[in-house]
Amino acid sequence: MTLIENRDITIHDIPKPVLVGKPLLFFTTGFVSLCVFLFGYDQGYFSSILTNPYFKEYFNNPTALEIGTVVAILEIGALISSLSLGYIGDKFGRRRTTRIGSFFFCIGGGIQTYATSIEHLGIGRFISGLGVGLLSGTAPMYMSEIASPEMRGFLGSAQFTGNILGYSSSIWIDFGCSYIESNMSFRIPLALQVLFGAILFFGTFVLVESPRWLLEHDHDAEGLVVLADLFSGGNVDSEVAKDEYRSIKEDVLLGRLEGSMSYLDTIRRHPKRVFIGCSAQFFAQMDGINVISYYAPLVFEQAGWVGRDAILMTGINSVCYFFSTFIPWRLSETWGRKPLLILGGTIMGVALLSVSLFTFWATPSSPGLVVISVIVYMSSFGFSWGPIAWLIGPEVLPNKCRASGAALATATNWICNFIVGESAPVLLELIKWRLYIIHGAICFISASVVLFQWLQFN
Repeated sequence: MTLIENRDITIHDIPKPVLVGKPLLFFTTGFVSLCVFLFGYDQGYFSSILTNPYFKEYFNNPTALEIGTVVAILEIGALISSLSLGYIGDKFGRRRTTRIGSFFFCIGGGIQTYATSIEHLGIGRFISGLGVGLLSGTAPMYMSEIASPEMRGFLGSAQFTGNILGYSSSIWIDFGCSYIESNMSFRIPLALQVLFGAILFFGTFVLVESPRWLLEHDHDAEGLVVLADLFSGGNVDSEVAKDEYRSIKEDVLLGRLEGSMSYLDTIRRHPKRVFIGCSAQFFAQMDGINVISYYAPLVFEQAGWVGRDAILMTGINSVCYFFSTFIPWRLSETWGRKPLLILGGTIMGVALLSVSLFTFWATPSSPGLVVISVIVYMSSFGFSWGPIAWLIGPEVLPNKCRASGAALATATNWICNFIVGESAPVLLELIKWRLYIIHGAICFISASVVLFQWLQFN
């Protein structure tokens, strides 16, 4: 316990926060959403600078394999750090884990900004990936532990909106910088990720810690204060805060009786829950989202859009994508998770088949029809598999194994993300429009799997 004047800390020694209740919850959610904003920014900025003539000239016209490797190497870094997330998150807490992740992100961004070779760029992406893995895994866990059950769907969906805001912002920054007639046209977007990462880094010094983590580590007074700030307007004598405190503390003590749970223990004791969390991330990636989000300008170039016009179409698509993420803010609670996943997967499958068909036909109207189909596809992902997949992992797992289970689900995301990111530019070059058929078929399979589970348990 922390000592003040040779005595144990009490709730009266802890400074009162400026914000309490929902304002505090929304402020914390907004700041933590920067975690996924950074990931979204990393998804978007690289997709657009790949078509930048100054980028291609400076890095000696990288091949499709080199492009895929540099893009996907971020996922290897994220995979490594996400597998260590269970230990780091439990050891240092959600707030300090976020700080560590943003530090790695800034270092990686700085290396990318001053990269002089494609290998140098890849090293920077890898280090940024270490940060992204920690940030993207911590954010949903953070939210699930500070929000009441009835608020989790809304706040989790709002976090995904932050992710797509980062994606859209990077596209429009790339578009604006495309008018700069020098290497700064691609270096400025690379440098801005350092700025965003630094904002998150310093912001962690004012965020509240997860009350569950505080109680798990016997910082009971601080945990009670945070619970009071979140749920009872800062009144530590409130029965609401005390009931929440007792509920969490009892669960913590019961968990200690069970003993620590490794990844293997988590899988053995809760195989079905782990499968649900991991399969949600598997389908979210294999449904093909990163074929579009990482390589949208290349997709639009194949359909007939050229140069800056391809980036402009990517930007318009990103705005529609962003607004679609507002839909599950309410529907994730009123409709439920499964109907959104089934509807989204079905529409996504139809849209990808349409992209394939219109790209193959190559008629004068094909470029416009491809843009419309891509907008429908990404908007459908934005209200379904995008936010819901990140919600499911922490929700279905018991508190004792939430960190390790979430890490397994996040690792699944990064493995599949790497496979798609590495293979997409090569496959776009080799089999072209046929690639969309593959991912379209997986979209239908994902919707069918959820429908089967829904019918089975209803």
